[in-house]
Amino acid sequence: MPARLMRGLWQRWRRYKYRFVPWIALNLNHNPRTLRYVPEESKDKVISDEDVLGTLLKVFQALFINDFNKQSDILTMLPETVKSKYHDLLSVQHPRVKLLEYRHQQQSTFKPEEILYKTLGFSVARATSSLISAGKGVFVTRGSVPKGAVVSMYPGTVYQKYEPIFFQSIGNPFIFRCLDGVLIDGNDKGISKVVYRSCSGRDRLGPFKMSDSTWLTSEICNPLAVGQYVNNCSNDRAANVCYQEFDVPAVFPIELKQYLPNIAYSCDKQSPLRCVILVALRDIKQGEELFSNYYTIVS
Repeated sequence: MPARLMRGLWQRWRRYKYRFVPWIALNLNHNPRTLRYVPEESKDKVISDEDVLGTLLKVFQALFINDFNKQSDILTMLPETVKSKYHDLLSVQHPRVKLLEYRHQQQSTFKPEEILYKTLGFSVARATSSLISAGKGVFVTRGSVPKGAVVSMYPGTVYQKYEPIFFQSIGNPFIFRCLDGVLIDGNDKGISKVVYRSCSGRDRLGPFKMSDSTWLTSEICNPLAVGQYVNNCSNDRAANVCYQEFDVPAVFPIELKQYLPNIAYSCDKQSPLRCVILVALRDIKQGEELFSNYYTIVS
């Protein structure tokens, strides 16, 4: 019995070490490539916030158009100027179909990963990691990722550093710490899942969803929302992506917030919603697994 217990604990540790603090403590001196030095918080940007916003809007608008026949309740609430914008986008893709006609037609929609490929030229998905006992990882399944591209997002509930997260953190390898102490719980199971769904339902405004909760399921609407499964680099697997923090601006289109895979734990609206995106450090080819740097030193 003790031997079986020890084997079970050892297997759990081998999966866990690739994801969070214990791995850092044991490997800090042995693997310098996992250290990412940041002279100033403002310089911790591989690409500009404008580029991040542009990419997210491009992907989310494509997803919105793809789901157009499901958006009727939202469209009735939008100003005419916004409707006109989507009419223009729709006319580019379907020049012979009018807006109202399209809404009532049974159009065959593409899968979200296909929309990602059509929009950015690549798609990513979860699969068994190439690292032994590391569990799931994230791979480029189609196309190629150019250096500097937004390749995924880290989903989850966003906690300010003074907010309670103790019970959610127990045995949870998916808690990401931002430079300013903000935490993102990317666990899609247990109490973390319950908290996210609760906060998402709380913030809903009629037909407008303020966040995407499909990343908690097997049917993901936002194909970028897989960043929590990206494993840490190792001595023989250099990082090809890095984390970058992004605060969602107040002017973010309300109809596209349904694709944001993050929600604030508190209903306090004073702070902008924090997101974390992963950016390609080099060109990444089809079939490659994504590896990141978990540990950040701010000097």
